[in-house]
Amino acid sequence: MGRRFILGWSAAALLAAGSCLAARLAALADIPLAMDSAKVTIAGTSNIHEYTASTTKVRVTHARLGASLEGAEFWENALKPGAVQTFEVAVAAGTLTSPKEGLDKNMYKALKVQEHPDITFRLVRFDLTGTPAGVTKAIGVLKIAGVEREVAMQITTKRTGTTLAVQGRLDLLMTDYGIKPPTAMLGMLKTDPKVTVTFETVLSVPLT
Repeated sequence: MGRRFILGWSAAALLAAGSCLAARLAALADIPLAMDSAKVTIAGTSNIHEYTASTTKVRVTHARLGASLEGAEFWENALKPGAVQTFEVAVAAGTLTSPKEGLDKNMYKALKVQEHPDITFRLVRFDLTGTPAGVTKAIGVLKIAGVEREVAMQITTKRTGTTLAVQGRLDLLMTDYGIKPPTAMLGMLKTDPKVTVTFETVLSVPLT
């Protein structure tokens, strides 16, 4: 009886220890990334003038990182290939605004914001091959107006304490996403399908 009790207690203790370890690893894998600030800007041209539209309504929707990422070297390790398992951000397309009068309505129609309210970017991997110091190539899937395409953009990062400032730029064609370049003034104003997307954000994570 005593032996069975001891064996049973030992098994229970091992099970509890295993559960605690699994919970600890899961907690590390799901480190909550906070977006302290963010701004996304779309810039393009038309046959009449240049234009921009921007928003600060950006959020992290999914983030799963390697269980070994913790401590003071978190950000250095997080940017290594294979360290980030899942990372996705969403931009509220309907919050993009431009100082040009009348542009927003046509832009929302072109982006199909009623059917597809978010523009999303899902990171697939980092690639450091052939990039200069301080630059990382981020390869992922960009979804605009319900259409997904793989893109590659160069990003720069700067660490300050527990935060990481990230900046990047991507040139793309609206037509690649099934978007008809907006027109206005009874067709007199025609926008170029080429646009440049720039972003700047500050991420933070609790370090242990």
